[in-house]
Amino acid sequence: MSSLSDHLNAAPVVPLVNDSDPERALATAQALEAGGLGVIEVVLRSEGALEGMKAMVARGERMIVGAGTVLTLDQAKQVRDAGAEFIVSPGLVDEIAEYCVAEGIPFFPGTMTAGEVQRAYALGLREVKFFPASLAGGVPMLKALGSVFREMRFMPTGGVSAANLPDFLALDHVLACGGSWLTPKDAVAAGDLGAVTKLAEEAVAIAKAARG
Repeated sequence: MSSLSDHLNAAPVVPLVNDSDPERALATAQALEAGGLGVIEVVLRSEGALEGMKAMVARGERMIVGAGTVLTLDQAKQVRDAGAEFIVSPGLVDEIAEYCVAEGIPFFPGTMTAGEVQRAYALGLREVKFFPASLAGGVPMLKALGSVFREMRFMPTGGVSAANLPDFLALDHVLACGGSWLTPKDAVAAGDLGAVTKLAEEAVAIAKAARG
């Protein structure tokens, strides 16, 4: 089975799936995978999200599924027990970071300042989320952070789109970009999975052009 890093090297884009219907969430993830995106972040913003993630884990042999919007240590343990292969949080919480480092689970806490990135570094992390990317200074801020924290790699999320994806991926210290533009609510609600697959294919093409 390919590792998370292998998947992100091949296609450095992580789509967010936000759906209270587990079956629809699974179908959306499969549509994304069909378009070439095999790393999925299921955000825990609804009652059915965890069940949707479990369904993906159970049926996505080639898919790497992680949990996003993880706010507490208890949630981190819950999603790990449910099969999450990586964990994403909107902010940096020491006890979640310490748990993930001890358990060997990739953890991407949200950071937007030098102080937060330095704290993550001190906790043993070398990869973090940059969130919300557009409001936190975008590409110029990432360039500044990368020049100081040379061992850190970033996953900008929040305000990333097909239009600015090339700019973020042009930075060597950007591991991947996360985004919800790949799973538009209207298309998902209407069951237009073809539109989701097309957006995934477009993102893969943009990433290949940006990374060479």
